[in-house]
Amino acid sequence: MAPSQTINGALRKVPAWTIYIVCAAWTVWLFYLALTGGLGVEPINALEREYGELGLILLVVGLMVTPLRKWTGVNLLKFRRAIGVSAFFLILAHFLVWAVLDVQTWGRVWTEIVKRPYVTIGMVGFVLMIPLALTSNNLSVRKLGAATWRKLHKLTYPVAVLGAVHYLWLVKGFQIEPIIYLIVILGLIATRYVSLGWKRQAA
Repeated sequence: MAPSQTINGALRKVPAWTIYIVCAAWTVWLFYLALTGGLGVEPINALEREYGELGLILLVVGLMVTPLRKWTGVNLLKFRRAIGVSAFFLILAHFLVWAVLDVQTWGRVWTEIVKRPYVTIGMVGFVLMIPLALTSNNLSVRKLGAATWRKLHKLTYPVAVLGAVHYLWLVKGFQIEPIIYLIVILGLIATRYVSLGWKRQAA
């Protein structure tokens, strides 16, 4: 039996809702660490970064589902919706920590969004995620139609790029990690469109 078949067989036994449980538990655990001093001397800033980076990681994982299945045979398709929704709630948590605990007043929040380009970019990405989260259910697929639903959910690509650019712009000095995120995301998107181009040519 091929390794991918073994992995897929094991994955079939894991319910998709497990992703939500793990994400929620980890979100609460990080918040607890921030409250108890486990995230260092600047817990609000650290918590904000942790939530944001975890959300970005899940966006990358979501983008990897299709190429992973194509290249290795490992099928994570049944987890993709849970991964995407969990990414949204982590980014929402990231935003709320920044807005409520860091900036603290909604007037200043708006000022920061308008004044600071990296905040503007991050906010645009977050707003684009809202319709994706709201339509990540079977009822929306039926109401919108499969074709329209798929077109809407292509917003995942600009969302991921905006998230990576926000992270890159946010960090101080030259740091390799946000650059790697951006390169990986652009590579996954490029692979997707190159694959579609080959399919059209073959047709």
